[in-house]
Amino acid sequence: MAARIHCSIQNGLWRLNPSFLPLRSRASHFKPRLHLGRNPFRGALFCSCSSGNITLPSDESAESFVLTTPLYYVNAPPHMGSAYTTIAADAIARFQRLLGKKVTFITGTDEHGEKIATAALAQGSTPPEHCDVISQAYKKLWKDLDISYNKFIRTTDKRHEAIVKEFYSKVLAKGDIYQADYEGLYCINCEEYKDEKELLDDNCCPVHLKPCVSRKEDNYFFALSKYQKSLEEILNQNPHFVQPSYRLNEVQSWIKSGLRDFSISRASVDWGIPVPNDKTQTIYVWFDALLGYISALTDDKDQPDLLNAVSSGWPASLHLIGKDILRFHAVYWPAMLMSAGLSLPKTVFGHGFLTKDGMKMGKSLGNTLEPNELVQNFGTDAVRYFFLREVEFGNDGDYSEERFINIVNAHLANTIGNLLNRTLGLLKKNCQSTLVVDSTAAAEGNAFKEKVEQLVDDARIHYENLSLSTACETVLEIGNAGNSYMDERAPWSLFKQRGAASEAAAKDLVIILEGVRIIAIALFPVTPSLSWRIYEQLGYSRDQFDAATWSDTKWGGLKGGQVMALPKPVFARIETQREIEDKAAAVEKTVKTKKRTKQAQGMVEA
Repeated sequence: MAARIHCSIQNGLWRLNPSFLPLRSRASHFKPRLHLGRNPFRGALFCSCSSGNITLPSDESAESFVLTTPLYYVNAPPHMGSAYTTIAADAIARFQRLLGKKVTFITGTDEHGEKIATAALAQGSTPPEHCDVISQAYKKLWKDLDISYNKFIRTTDKRHEAIVKEFYSKVLAKGDIYQADYEGLYCINCEEYKDEKELLDDNCCPVHLKPCVSRKEDNYFFALSKYQKSLEEILNQNPHFVQPSYRLNEVQSWIKSGLRDFSISRASVDWGIPVPNDKTQTIYVWFDALLGYISALTDDKDQPDLLNAVSSGWPASLHLIGKDILRFHAVYWPAMLMSAGLSLPKTVFGHGFLTKDGMKMGKSLGNTLEPNELVQNFGTDAVRYFFLREVEFGNDGDYSEERFINIVNAHLANTIGNLLNRTLGLLKKNCQSTLVVDSTAAAEGNAFKEKVEQLVDDARIHYENLSLSTACETVLEIGNAGNSYMDERAPWSLFKQRGAASEAAAKDLVIILEGVRIIAIALFPVTPSLSWRIYEQLGYSRDQFDAATWSDTKWGGLKGGQVMALPKPVFARIETQREIEDKAAAVEKTVKTKKRTKQAQGMVEA
């Protein structure tokens, strides 16, 4: 890179002695691969978080769990990539709440920078107006996707600006900020100077495939190189800090190649937070936005300062991000925190990208995937389930409408929904919709019960390890086992035999329904609305459902005498376009046939 920095810096190390502690778990027979509990670097701080519409445990001794999505850049409306990250984060948050954790789920919008000002101008509006519109679009989509966030931070909030300025001053006082001339190749879309060795032909950015522009500025710099050895030690001693493991390898490679100080201010960008004591420059968007994870913890009633924010829940247990912003979260951010003397987050998890029909999505290709349209066409549960079940978390994943419909119909409508519906139908016909015995007594010595218990234990391990796809697959196996049990036992035939056979059939229905009840809890992190509809069909109230925890996946929830609701489908099967067209053609054919018949009858009568 053609760059020059006129300054000398004395290197220093802030040495850490990190040690990872395993996640506190009710299950004692396994040790999770990911450790998402206490902070590995310093003593964990108390979490005092407000919940909005989310009910938090009243037990003050409950373990805290703070997770974040990226703060999404508002240069354009939300897309499926940002929706995917947030759906995954929501599933993790819901699972941790089921474990009894005090969860603080942070999301929000990043609203400063050159791209924002340019986007606003293109729309004929001001940057604040543009930010208000796009930020609201994110909030609406999160509501439509059943996202149960606790904190939504906007980087244009005054409380956030106060935190950023205080943080900047701390790093400055540490001697880690200096002023220098800088000249290099700048990607406007990345809002980042690039090394020539990472660019494509014609100095194109490898992410946005657009030429970088040559810029020369007098900026403020952060002494990232000072923390090279500290970062190397962190990653060597704590391999769980960056996940999955292949992302860790990427980060180690970046650091090994040598860290260079980076510019943390811009002289040519007006739309941003002014640098303290220098109004001619604004703070670089990443040095601004990363602080949103901390400023989000501030309460509107409190003084917005670092001490209040940090004491309200920092450090984060998990940063969930796309792999394209891994460098900022796994290299820049830890060094910034070390400079300010703050604890590092527990884990940074970088997931893959989404493609459509095997191709990278882009407006120029005309194959973008709009999350609002997906929700409108197929429903929230279907969207959440497909992307969490079909994309192995951490890797890239592909969407095709045909596969989407096939998977959702097979798993949610058939395996789970149809199993519940036909079981309740038999219960209504033969037992007046009432359970004849407790599920514990009904399943005594039954192999199906043992299978369900093992699958639930496995599902918990997968959720703990952020193996969301495998967790979905494991829970679905309970449904497959229930359908197999139904077919093998054929209770409809046993009821016809009356006597002992009929009594056995009634117990079989209780056993199957208990399996479906357990599915509802175990799949709740992924499909919360579907889980509620299942519980409602099983005769539970909303309050009972909302009070459920992971311990309710233990066999024995259904009680004798419990009255089930009248059977109705809990998940409507999605029709393909061809099925819709075939139905329309069949209706049209029927109408024509009737018309010809009527005409023929008229001729006979004449």
